[in-house]
Amino acid sequence: MLLRDRLVQQGNALFRWRSLLPLMLVPLVAVALRESGALTRAFGHGAEAAWDYFTVLMAVLGSAIRIATVGFVPKGTSGRNVHGQRADALNTSGLYSLLRNPLYLGNILIVLALALATKVWWVPPVVAILGLLYYERIVYAEEAFLVEKYGERYSAWAAVTPAFLPRFSNWRPPSLAFCWRTAMRREYHGLLVIVVGLTAIELLTDLVGEGETLQHWAVTESGWIYFFLFGMALYAVLRIVRKRTDWLVVPGR
Repeated sequence: MLLRDRLVQQGNALFRWRSLLPLMLVPLVAVALRESGALTRAFGHGAEAAWDYFTVLMAVLGSAIRIATVGFVPKGTSGRNVHGQRADALNTSGLYSLLRNPLYLGNILIVLALALATKVWWVPPVVAILGLLYYERIVYAEEAFLVEKYGERYSAWAAVTPAFLPRFSNWRPPSLAFCWRTAMRREYHGLLVIVVGLTAIELLTDLVGEGETLQHWAVTESGWIYFFLFGMALYAVLRIVRKRTDWLVVPGR
């Protein structure tokens, strides 16, 4: 089999599981936990708090990029489908005028935020390398599909649009108005990843890396508890609305 065909085959296989990339952190966190208290011991709790704020902001930025992408696109594109490639239209405006893979850029920022939350220096580089190999194959398979479906139109757009690093001079306004209901319907799962992931990593790094007790953590890190409760409440509301009503369903979106 040609290397090109093998990459496409691997990309199509990984495409189905692309939303599970954050799970690669589980074994890494387990290994890194005992080293996670080094930042606090070296620079104090103030530095740890500042680092925590930074990781939350990075994760929020990644989520905001995803929301800003899916809120403008038509139905049948930029979805979470897992059973095969689908692109009922070719998106080339809005964030897609700046880069070809804005959703994956958002994912990368979220996963890197989770990796940085471990406070262990070697975890983010390992995650970055694994993520690059992971998404390289998925994007290769997606682009092969889009070239076959849209031909020269896709090739011409891809020739002037970077894959992951935005080129702001390319900006073209979105062809559709932003739809909050579409964004909430498509992206509420991401909220669960951010809230549970960051809170769990913070809890485990403090218990194992710094030797805190659960009772002490609950008192000194009450902000994380509020963060978790608010996030889970919002997720629960969105899930109930999504599953039991049609309020988030917008024709054509």
